[in-house]
Amino acid sequence: MISPGDKIVVGVSGGPDSICLLHVLNEMSIELHISIAAAHINHCLRGKDADEDEAYVKEFCKKINVEFYSKKIDVNKLSEKLNISCETAGRKARYDFFGQVMKKTGANKIAIAHNANDVAETILMRIMRGTGLEGLIGIKPVREKIYIRPLINITREEIEGYCKKNNLAPRIDKTNLQNIYSRNKIRLELIPYIRKNFNSDIINVLNRMSNSVASDNDFLMKISHEKYERYCDNRKEKVIISREAFSEHKAVLSRIIRESLTYVNGNLNNFDKMHIMQIIKLQKQSTGKLIILPNDIIAVNNYGCIEVKKRKEINDKNHNKVFPICQGINIFPDLNLKVTTNIIDISNFKFCLMGKSDYTKYFDYDKIKNNMNMRFRREGDRFSPLGMNGSRKLKDIFIDMKIPKDKRYKISLLCSGENIAWIVGYRISEKFKIDSNTKKIMEINIEREEII
Repeated sequence: MISPGDKIVVGVSGGPDSICLLHVLNEMSIELHISIAAAHINHCLRGKDADEDEAYVKEFCKKINVEFYSKKIDVNKLSEKLNISCETAGRKARYDFFGQVMKKTGANKIAIAHNANDVAETILMRIMRGTGLEGLIGIKPVREKIYIRPLINITREEIEGYCKKNNLAPRIDKTNLQNIYSRNKIRLELIPYIRKNFNSDIINVLNRMSNSVASDNDFLMKISHEKYERYCDNRKEKVIISREAFSEHKAVLSRIIRESLTYVNGNLNNFDKMHIMQIIKLQKQSTGKLIILPNDIIAVNNYGCIEVKKRKEINDKNHNKVFPICQGINIFPDLNLKVTTNIIDISNFKFCLMGKSDYTKYFDYDKIKNNMNMRFRREGDRFSPLGMNGSRKLKDIFIDMKIPKDKRYKISLLCSGENIAWIVGYRISEKFKIDSNTKKIMEINIEREEII
């Protein structure tokens, strides 16, 4: 975890865990032949208390002669800007800042003050949310050879005892004593209940299990990586998983798929077991079938092999282009779309089908048949939503539907001439709806399943 010559950035909040970690590493720096710097981030969440935390850490570092770096960031604003939870935004802000300090100081490692209690709490949280073998590890002592957790085997009680013995007087975050977060409830209610009624040594029991699971998981990961190298072809922007891989045991296969997703996406953020199972199911289907995964990743069945790749972005060249639609099947590789049209006599139409799918819609054939095409939004576009006599700016409709600004230009529009008949995946136009005078119906299906 720590080697002679390391320069370590220590994340310091001012609480008992991080103050203990900073003090221990500083006390042992000569013996370990390391140098350290402290990094503190003020999340601007607790007003005066947060400012006092920052001042305390700065003074503490001055007292023990450790380089100090700090930054203020409004985590609430960051959360709104990135559309993520406040907790996730705070974590991102911390790790981004630690990385900046690491680069500035020439450090090679970042030390975080997670302890044995944190491991136990994390395991219990994951069990209640649902997790696999890797989730039962809790918190890894070392991640990516950069992030280290020297106190991972030390309990919170031992840390508090160390602080008391050395007169460190760390800051106490009052929100940690309130039952307002799931982790706090586990710390303040569940673990004390388990200790009292089931096992007083639950923290150490869960940590021993974590170490055992980590060992088993390391073995499985080693085997799975060997299989990955045998069965997977890494290309520039995609991975091709051969059909033979799907004969492997599910424990190995799921890890092969996870590694392929990591290769294409860079990490496994937003992916879970459901997506792994979808890919396994996809492999049993016909060639050309496709599923859309989080983070604009797609998986395509190509004659039993599975291609995992980034979905093609719409480039400026295609954005101003009009794609004519003919009767029957239309393939638009540049749009990642297949458009199929079908004419149905009104007497044979089952009205119960209407509204069943966001990607299959029905129109009055005589109203829509001329000059059908696909395109993207243009400045000044107007649309007549179903049930409305007039029209509205498309921009205003997108705002009402709460479609993010950066997503609007990617939404396909099915048109008849210049008129928008369908905001694909959302609404159809009043102008082209089926009514009492309709004789023929145009069924239009937009598929994302036949794109290779």
